[in-house]
Amino acid sequence: MQVGSITRFSRVSLGVACAALALAACAKKADNEEASTTTTTTTTASTPAEAPAAAPAAPAAAAAVAADNTDTVAGVKFASYTGDAKKGEADFITCKTCHAIEAGVNKIGPSLHAIVGRKAGEIAGYTYSAANKNSGITWTEEKLFQYLENPQRVVPGTKMSFAGWPTDPQKRADVIAYLKTQS
Repeated sequence: MQVGSITRFSRVSLGVACAALALAACAKKADNEEASTTTTTTTTASTPAEAPAAAPAAPAAAAAVAADNTDTVAGVKFASYTGDAKKGEADFITCKTCHAIEAGVNKIGPSLHAIVGRKAGEIAGYTYSAANKNSGITWTEEKLFQYLENPQRVVPGTKMSFAGWPTDPQKRADVIAYLKTQS
């Protein structure tokens, strides 16, 4: 290989690695890994009349939070926090990998321009998950506060892989304050 080809290959490899890291920054990280369980079966003599034991029931699917419900897991309320738009702009860097703040610019996720007051699933040109599109949610400050705590809890089946900020309600309030300035 020539030196130019090696340099070009190195740059492409670096670019791919950076893109993978950027996507990983948005990736959902499981808060708790499910413990693996093992079942021990004891073999005993059985008569032909015995039926095999029934298989355990599958876990129920998570139910979506009602569209007008704004209760958080931690029980904190948006009204208890004063958002700082400047800090929210700095925290929004986490969101920028997948979302644009400019109107009409969709990335991996839809544009967040003028999100406060908008109905979920209504940005033209973006393909929403059925769960999000049919959620009935209107993005109020309170609903965004709840959603940013744990998106999968609020809209089970959403395409958004961000795990949320469950332990930092102030950060959620700051990002919402920033989003309000972008309307």
